Amino acid sequence: MMRGTLAELEAVMTVAAHGGFRAAARELGISSSALSQQIGALESRIGVRLFNRTTRSVALSSAGEQFVAEITPALAAIRNALDLADEHRAEPTGILRINTSLGAARMVLSPLVLEYLRRHPKMSVEIVTEGALVDINAQGFDAGIRILEAVPPDMIVAPISRFVRPAIVASPDYFAAHGQPRVPADLQNHECIRGRMASGEIYHWEFERRGETFTMNVPGRLVLDESDIMLHATRAGAGIAYLNEWQVAEDLASGRLVRILSEWTSPYPGLCLYYPGRRHIPAKLRAFVDLIKEIRWD
Repeated sequence: MMRGTLAELEAVMTVAAHGGFRAAARELGISSSALSQQIGALESRIGVRLFNRTTRSVALSSAGEQFVAEITPALAAIRNALDLADEHRAEPTGILRINTSLGAARMVLSPLVLEYLRRHPKMSVEIVTEGALVDINAQGFDAGIRILEAVPPDMIVAPISRFVRPAIVASPDYFAAHGQPRVPADLQNHECIRGRMASGEIYHWEFERRGETFTMNVPGRLVLDESDIMLHATRAGAGIAYLNEWQVAEDLASGRLVRILSEWTSPYPGLCLYYPGRRHIPAKLRAFVDLIKEIRWD
């Protein structure tokens, strides 16, 4: 008699990957208490404690580590078999889980995700935004979306946009009060809105002109870690910001923002979808990749 269902085994793997019940429950779409009961029921049936629990942490026991090591290949084989069977579906169904940054999510939402849902009414899409990169395979995501240079090695890549172009902008009121920088060095005399990256480091603005490339740690009293908040502050006249061209296109067209130093900013490799290399691609992911190839923009 089978003493552990596939759902229970997946639950063990997910808790082990997250190191806790709350994040694992969120991924599995159940409550933390239900997940804890599910794990507890499995442990009772097999007579082994898989996790050592305290009020602050959840960690695999020595028996749990061996258990996870043994079931990992089997679960991978089962997932592969399910993916292979899924390829025969006429219409993809299920949930497509994507991990990406907040800015990238806004960039692809309308042209890709909403169109995907329109074409495939039996599909759901869950997008999780995080500044830092995560192991999409270990965290249960089908794919990720990042700029090309941030994609981990050994991933299959489907380009979404060929380039991303930076734009240095400020409000007309700011420039009326402080003047416009003519060369990057002039920024040292201005109030810049600085960005903090997921790593915790301050982003140094990147410049390139006629083969000359350099970065600058610009001055500024306001430091933000989210591009939409930076855009809001820029519109309010708080200073000069280094944003993406697509994000400020409407503001530039309407005159709410003014662009400077465009001859000093060059495009860099754009967004792409990425996913682990495997023999069989699930129908739900294959349909998303096909849509990317169809409506990719530059």
